[in-house]
Amino acid sequence: QVQLVESGGGLVQAGGSLRLSCAASGSIFSINAMGWYRQAPGQQREWVAAITSGGRTNYADSVKGRFTISRDSAKNTVSLQMNSLKPEDTAVYYCNADGRYWSGKEFSTFNSWGQGTQVTVSS
Repeated sequence: QVQLVESGGGLVQAGGSLRLSCAASGSIFSINAMGWYRQAPGQQREWVAAITSGGRTNYADSVKGRFTISRDSAKNTVSLQMNSLKPEDTAVYYCNADGRYWSGKEFSTFNSWGQGTQVTVSS
């Protein structure tokens, strides 16, 4: 299977910046889209940003202009640069990726999630 591990969360004051990173590992053959989601306490998980294998990016309206997603396809990593953070950005941030991997017998598809990293923005 394919594992995703996030890093880079923490506590920051409003207006500050944080950079999240996510590394995928396993018998990866190819990765299609990689993205970030977040879940605030008592809320449903929501999509934040995504980047395709070709580098096309999309953002939720709530973060557009403040967050930037990027990926290093050679290293199977994706990052989220978060600037001008607001208290409402406080959430657990999850990395997601989908693609194909070698199971040992055949190629299979995967859609994997990281364990999440806490981002807290104080006012």
